[in-house]
Amino acid sequence: MDLDEQLKLGHLLLEERTCRVCGERKNLLQSFYRVHKNVKLLSSYSYECKECTIKRIIKSRKQSSPVSEVYPDW
Repeated sequence: MDLDEQLKLGHLLLEERTCRVCGERKNLLQSFYRVHKNVKLLSSYSYECKECTIKRIIKSRKQSSPVSEVYPDW
């Protein structure tokens, strides 16, 4: 890496972003998922923090039904 690439990456490491769901300001690299392959762009990261994403996925999962409801009791 040459000096220009280090300077461009340097400002990215200190960047913070506000989560759209919870509204908290968090570190971009540690608290947000990368959704595109290009790491140098700020738009490569999600606008929803990892914690809110995990909560959303858990909430939207299909609830499994107990075995007794699936098979008739003979």
